Amino acid sequence: MAVMKIDGNHFEEKVLKAQGTVVVDFWAEWCGPCRMFSPVIEQFAAEHPEIRVGKVNVDENPDLAERFRVMSIPTLLVFKDGAVTATSVGMKTKQALENMVRSGSAE
Repeated sequence: MAVMKIDGNHFEEKVLKAQGTVVVDFWAEWCGPCRMFSPVIEQFAAEHPEIRVGKVNVDENPDLAERFRVMSIPTLLVFKDGAVTATSVGMKTKQALENMVRSGSAE
């Protein structure tokens, strides 16, 4: 499944009201680590069609970044049935991301 672009207009529908697991990557265009992490997110999404994966640009959606206390990027939040179950700041390997989603906590 492709990575969704998520903004404030669709966050509730695509993340908070979604059944199952949703992984959200808070990022910015100017962020080097975010750009390096992007292929990992893309590969994870392609290999796990059962999991929704989305990206929130913090420059375009500062209200969402503030709402979820995103202070550094990239920040990943894992939601299960609309509730945050795990948070991680910084780059991760695909394996670490898979472990985070499976266990519901960051390594």
